[in-house]
Amino acid sequence: MRGKSLNDATVIVVRAGRLAFAAFDIAAVVQAIGDSTGSLVNFFSYFTIESNLMAIVVLLVGGVADPRSPRWAWIRGAVTFYMVVTGIVYAALLANAEVGLTAAWVNSAMHQVIPAVLLLDWLCFPPWPSRAEAGKAWPALAWLAFPLLYLAYSLGRGAAVDWYPYPFLDPRHPGGYGRVAIYCVVLAAVMALLALGVAAAGRWRAARLSGDRSPRPQVSAPGR
Repeated sequence: MRGKSLNDATVIVVRAGRLAFAAFDIAAVVQAIGDSTGSLVNFFSYFTIESNLMAIVVLLVGGVADPRSPRWAWIRGAVTFYMVVTGIVYAALLANAEVGLTAAWVNSAMHQVIPAVLLLDWLCFPPWPSRAEAGKAWPALAWLAFPLLYLAYSLGRGAAVDWYPYPFLDPRHPGGYGRVAIYCVVLAAVMALLALGVAAAGRWRAARLSGDRSPRPQVSAPGR
Protein backbone atom coordinates (compact mmCIF):
# COMPACT_ATOMS: atom_id res chain seq x y z
CA MET A 1 0.00 0.00 0.00
CA ARG A 2 2.60 2.62 1.02
CA GLY A 3 6.38 2.63 1.24
CA LYS A 4 7.44 -0.97 1.60
CA SER A 5 4.86 -2.93 -0.35
CA LEU A 6 2.24 -4.85 1.54
CA ASN A 7 1.17 -8.22 0.24
CA ASP A 8 -2.30 -8.71 -1.21
CA ALA A 9 -3.60 -10.50 1.89
CA THR A 10 -2.60 -7.57 4.12
CA VAL A 11 -4.24 -5.08 1.76
CA ILE A 12 -7.48 -7.08 1.89
CA VAL A 13 -7.38 -7.24 5.69
CA VAL A 14 -6.75 -3.49 6.01
CA ARG A 15 -9.56 -2.59 3.64
CA ALA A 16 -11.94 -5.04 5.29
CA GLY A 17 -11.03 -3.57 8.68
CA ARG A 18 -11.88 -0.07 7.46
CA LEU A 19 -15.25 -1.25 6.20
CA ALA A 20 -15.93 -3.10 9.44
CA PHE A 21 -15.20 -0.02 11.56
CA ALA A 22 -17.31 2.10 9.19
CA ALA A 23 -20.21 -0.30 9.81
CA PHE A 24 -19.56 -0.13 13.56
CA ASP A 25 -19.66 3.67 13.47
CA ILE A 26 -22.82 3.65 11.37
CA ALA A 27 -24.45 1.39 13.97
CA ALA A 28 -23.40 3.82 16.71
CA VAL A 29 -24.88 6.80 14.86
CA VAL A 30 -28.13 4.92 14.18
CA GLN A 31 -28.34 3.92 17.86
CA ALA A 32 -27.69 7.51 18.91
CA ILE A 33 -30.44 8.78 16.61
CA GLY A 34 -32.83 6.21 18.06
CA ASP A 35 -31.95 7.24 21.62
CA SER A 36 -32.18 10.97 20.91
CA THR A 37 -35.10 12.75 22.55
CA GLY A 38 -34.40 16.21 21.14
CA SER A 39 -34.68 17.67 17.66
CA LEU A 40 -32.64 16.20 14.80
CA VAL A 41 -31.18 19.65 14.16
CA ASN A 42 -29.77 19.66 17.68
CA PHE A 43 -28.54 16.09 17.25
CA PHE A 44 -26.60 16.91 14.10
CA SER A 45 -25.23 20.07 15.73
CA TYR A 46 -22.83 18.07 17.89
CA PHE A 47 -19.23 18.15 16.67
CA THR A 48 -19.01 14.50 17.70
CA ILE A 49 -21.77 13.51 15.29
CA GLU A 50 -20.44 15.60 12.42
CA SER A 51 -16.88 14.33 12.80
CA ASN A 52 -18.07 10.71 13.05
CA LEU A 53 -20.14 11.09 9.88
CA MET A 54 -17.01 12.30 8.10
CA ALA A 55 -15.05 9.41 9.59
CA ILE A 56 -17.60 6.96 8.19
CA VAL A 57 -17.08 8.42 4.70
CA VAL A 58 -13.28 8.24 5.02
CA LEU A 59 -13.39 4.64 6.22
CA LEU A 60 -15.81 3.59 3.48
CA VAL A 61 -13.81 5.27 0.72
CA GLY A 62 -10.56 3.91 2.16
CA GLY A 63 -12.02 0.42 2.30
CA VAL A 64 -13.56 0.43 -1.17
CA ALA A 65 -11.16 2.52 -3.27
CA ASP A 66 -8.17 3.58 -1.14
CA PRO A 67 -7.41 6.71 -3.22
CA ARG A 68 -3.83 8.03 -3.37
CA SER A 69 -4.38 11.56 -4.67
CA PRO A 70 -2.99 14.59 -2.78
CA ARG A 71 -6.54 15.91 -2.37
CA TRP A 72 -7.68 12.69 -0.71
CA ALA A 73 -4.61 12.71 1.54
CA TRP A 74 -5.58 16.21 2.67
CA ILE A 75 -9.20 15.18 3.31
CA ARG A 76 -8.16 12.04 5.16
CA GLY A 77 -5.75 14.01 7.32
CA ALA A 78 -8.41 16.61 8.11
CA VAL A 79 -10.94 14.01 9.24
CA THR A 80 -8.29 12.20 11.28
CA PHE A 81 -7.53 15.52 12.97
CA TYR A 82 -11.24 16.15 13.69
CA MET A 83 -11.57 12.74 15.29
CA VAL A 84 -8.45 13.32 17.40
CA VAL A 85 -10.00 16.60 18.56
CA THR A 86 -13.23 14.76 19.37
CA GLY A 87 -11.41 12.20 21.50
CA ILE A 88 -9.23 14.68 23.36
CA VAL A 89 -11.99 17.23 24.05
CA TYR A 90 -14.26 14.45 25.31
CA ALA A 91 -11.57 13.07 27.62
CA ALA A 92 -10.58 16.52 28.92
CA LEU A 93 -13.91 18.33 29.17
CA LEU A 94 -16.89 16.06 28.59
CA ALA A 95 -16.27 12.64 30.12
CA ASN A 96 -18.60 13.43 33.02
CA ALA A 97 -20.97 15.71 31.13
CA GLU A 98 -24.23 15.06 29.31
CA VAL A 99 -23.43 15.08 25.59
CA GLY A 100 -26.69 13.76 24.17
CA LEU A 101 -25.58 10.11 23.85
CA THR A 102 -27.25 7.72 26.26
CA ALA A 103 -25.76 4.31 25.42
CA ALA A 104 -22.32 3.72 26.94
CA TRP A 105 -21.08 1.77 23.92
CA VAL A 106 -22.13 4.63 21.62
CA ASN A 107 -20.16 7.12 23.71
CA SER A 108 -17.16 4.83 23.63
CA ALA A 109 -17.46 4.17 19.90
CA MET A 110 -17.70 7.82 18.88
CA HIS A 111 -15.32 9.39 21.38
CA GLN A 112 -12.68 6.69 21.83
CA VAL A 113 -12.75 3.76 19.41
CA ILE A 114 -13.19 5.54 16.06
CA PRO A 115 -10.75 8.38 16.91
CA ALA A 116 -8.15 5.75 17.80
CA VAL A 117 -8.90 3.76 14.63
CA LEU A 118 -8.47 6.75 12.32
CA LEU A 119 -5.27 7.86 14.05
CA LEU A 120 -3.77 4.36 13.88
CA ASP A 121 -4.79 4.02 10.24
CA TRP A 122 -3.16 7.38 9.49
CA LEU A 123 0.06 6.37 11.24
CA CYS A 124 0.27 2.79 9.98
CA PHE A 125 -0.75 3.58 6.40
CA PRO A 126 0.16 7.23 5.68
CA PRO A 127 -1.11 8.49 2.32
CA TRP A 128 2.32 9.25 0.92
CA PRO A 129 5.20 6.95 -0.09
CA SER A 130 7.78 9.25 1.47
CA ARG A 131 8.18 12.35 3.59
CA ALA A 132 9.49 14.26 0.58
CA GLU A 133 6.23 13.69 -1.30
CA ALA A 134 4.21 14.63 1.76
CA GLY A 135 5.48 18.20 1.58
CA LYS A 136 5.29 20.55 4.55
CA ALA A 137 3.11 20.17 7.64
CA TRP A 138 1.96 23.78 7.99
CA PRO A 139 -0.77 23.65 5.26
CA ALA A 140 -2.64 21.42 7.73
CA LEU A 141 -3.59 24.64 9.55
CA ALA A 142 -6.31 24.95 6.89
CA TRP A 143 -7.97 22.02 8.67
CA LEU A 144 -8.90 24.50 11.40
CA ALA A 145 -11.49 26.13 9.13
CA PHE A 146 -14.20 23.60 9.96
CA PRO A 147 -13.80 23.68 13.79
CA LEU A 148 -13.72 27.49 13.74
CA LEU A 149 -16.86 27.63 11.59
CA TYR A 150 -18.42 25.11 13.95
CA LEU A 151 -17.69 27.35 16.94
CA ALA A 152 -19.26 30.34 15.17
CA TYR A 153 -22.31 28.27 14.18
CA SER A 154 -22.79 26.86 17.70
CA LEU A 155 -22.58 30.26 19.37
CA GLY A 156 -24.79 31.99 16.79
CA ARG A 157 -27.45 29.28 16.75
CA GLY A 158 -27.26 28.92 20.53
CA ALA A 159 -28.06 32.59 21.00
CA ALA A 160 -30.99 32.26 18.61
CA VAL A 161 -32.60 29.06 19.97
CA ASP A 162 -31.24 29.06 23.55
CA TRP A 163 -29.49 25.68 23.16
CA TYR A 164 -25.78 24.91 23.14
CA PRO A 165 -24.26 21.52 22.30
CA TYR A 166 -21.52 21.60 24.93
CA PRO A 167 -21.22 23.16 28.41
CA PHE A 168 -17.97 24.98 27.58
CA LEU A 169 -19.79 26.83 24.76
CA ASP A 170 -22.75 27.83 26.93
CA PRO A 171 -22.57 31.50 28.03
CA ARG A 172 -25.49 30.95 30.42
CA HIS A 173 -23.06 29.33 32.84
CA PRO A 174 -21.17 31.48 35.38
CA GLY A 175 -18.58 33.58 33.59
CA GLY A 176 -20.77 34.17 30.55
CA TYR A 177 -19.18 34.96 27.21
CA GLY A 178 -15.84 35.77 28.85
CA ARG A 179 -15.55 32.17 30.02
CA VAL A 180 -16.61 30.91 26.59
CA ALA A 181 -14.05 33.16 24.90
CA ILE A 182 -11.24 31.75 27.04
CA TYR A 183 -12.28 28.21 26.16
CA CYS A 184 -12.41 29.10 22.46
CA VAL A 185 -8.96 30.71 22.44
CA VAL A 186 -7.40 27.80 24.31
CA LEU A 187 -9.14 25.26 22.08
CA ALA A 188 -8.05 27.09 18.93
CA ALA A 189 -4.42 27.06 20.09
CA VAL A 190 -4.55 23.39 21.06
CA MET A 191 -6.24 22.45 17.79
CA ALA A 192 -3.57 24.30 15.79
CA LEU A 193 -0.88 22.26 17.54
CA LEU A 194 -2.85 19.05 17.01
CA ALA A 195 -3.31 19.77 13.29
CA LEU A 196 0.43 20.31 12.86
CA GLY A 197 1.10 17.22 14.97
CA VAL A 198 -1.18 14.94 12.95
CA ALA A 199 0.33 16.13 9.66
CA ALA A 200 3.89 15.83 10.96
CA ALA A 201 3.23 12.36 12.36
CA GLY A 202 1.97 11.21 8.98
CA ARG A 203 5.07 12.61 7.25
CA TRP A 204 7.36 10.97 9.81
CA ARG A 205 5.68 7.60 9.43
CA ALA A 206 5.86 7.88 5.63
CA ALA A 207 9.59 8.43 5.92
CA ARG A 208 10.03 5.52 8.32
CA LEU A 209 7.97 3.09 6.26
CA SER A 210 9.79 3.96 3.04
CA GLY A 211 13.22 4.05 4.65
CA ASP A 212 13.48 7.60 3.35
CA ARG A 213 16.24 9.83 4.60
CA SER A 214 16.34 13.56 4.08
CA PRO A 215 19.29 14.46 1.87
CA ARG A 216 22.16 16.18 3.63
CA PRO A 217 23.43 19.40 2.04
CA GLN A 218 26.70 19.05 0.17
CA VAL A 219 29.46 21.29 1.46
CA SER A 220 32.04 22.27 -1.14
CA ALA A 221 35.71 22.12 -0.26
CA PRO A 222 37.53 25.47 -0.04
CA GLY A 223 38.65 26.75 -3.38
CA ARG A 224 36.13 24.72 -5.40
